[in-house]
Amino acid sequence: MKRKLIAAIGVAAMTAGVAACGSGDGGEGGSSEAITVWLMQGSAPDAWLEELNEAFTEEHGVEVDVEIQQWTGIQETITTALSEDGTVDVLELGNTQTPAFANTGGLADLTDLRDRLGYDEWYEGTLASTEFEGGLYAAPWYTANRAVVYDIDIWEEAGAEVPETRAEWIEALEAIEQNTDAEPMYLPGQMYAFLSGLIWDEGGDFAVQDGEDWRGALNTPEAEAGMAFYQELHGFSESPTDNDEASPQQATEVIPQSEIASWIGLPWELDGAVDALEEVGRDANLGVFPIPGKTADTPGSVWLGGSNLAIAERAGNREMAEEWLEMATSAEWMRKFAEETPMLPNRESAMPDSEPGSFIDVMDAVADHGNLPPLTPGWANVETVPNPVREMMTQVLEGTDYSTAAEEADAEITARINRE
Repeated sequence: MKRKLIAAIGVAAMTAGVAACGSGDGGEGGSSEAITVWLMQGSAPDAWLEELNEAFTEEHGVEVDVEIQQWTGIQETITTALSEDGTVDVLELGNTQTPAFANTGGLADLTDLRDRLGYDEWYEGTLASTEFEGGLYAAPWYTANRAVVYDIDIWEEAGAEVPETRAEWIEALEAIEQNTDAEPMYLPGQMYAFLSGLIWDEGGDFAVQDGEDWRGALNTPEAEAGMAFYQELHGFSESPTDNDEASPQQATEVIPQSEIASWIGLPWELDGAVDALEEVGRDANLGVFPIPGKTADTPGSVWLGGSNLAIAERAGNREMAEEWLEMATSAEWMRKFAEETPMLPNRESAMPDSEPGSFIDVMDAVADHGNLPPLTPGWANVETVPNPVREMMTQVLEGTDYSTAAEEADAEITARINRE
């Protein structure tokens, strides 16, 4: 069954900035000589983007003006652009943003382009974020999901085995706790993207549709079971209960200054941790394994973050926008993209050669177990500060009765998610 998939919050912060490519003047998306493409800061490698656009121009005789945008304030920027003629032809969207902009009528309907774009080859976990009310409004570009990063030396010292189930995971953490001086696991109190997978594994969700509206669904046995396992894991951590992975930054601030046996992170966080450890003169012998599921047959569900590429309904050059979108998201160019980034391409056939156990190999293994929060325009309201899911997590970890905390969170989710 096609399931909902994840937010791209923080995804674009993985690399350095991307320079604009193309020889147009910018903002000339309506001319026949150029198309305007908006990409987010840090999304596309410079070399890949330059090579892609040179190939496109050679084939079609049309220049590509790439304008780099910032995630901060992007909702308002895109809303304005989509209300104007010819401001932008192709644009990058966080995958949970796509339904909201499709709902406004600002995105072109790409349903008739499914075959050209390779719809049947895309990872199943990415599909729901590209569709709205039965139509296709974007193509998946790149995704990433979390995995467990572990210190191989500490695990060997403890005699801990890489787990395939939740029960084996707990056994490994107990062995580390008993046989080493290391903190078995660093787990911030509010890593709600990780909590989401535990809830999905139990058959629950943050919210469910109730007629034409939505309502919070945390005060359920399924969500409570997911939070209970999170709480069990947090018992092996010395992290506070009211922080997330970015405050302090776990990979570059916490890991280099502590002896931590494992933590949950994204691919660029692993790269950052290796650099940070080496900078302080420590070995960085780190491995990666998928978040374990309830049984060995199925890995744990993951929040599948990333971005889509869409075409503006009021694009100045719709035909060339379609051609660029088809080329950029094709198996050929996605493979080149994946070879230069820590991200997962949009289809299995675009996977680059990788070492077994590498982060991209682990992400590929669980890509079809990716999911997203409710893909409805009102979900963005839920994620604004203070996020009711995060607040609930802290309350429960600090001893509040689960049902009491979840009932309060559900009321806030219901109020926010149904607000346009």
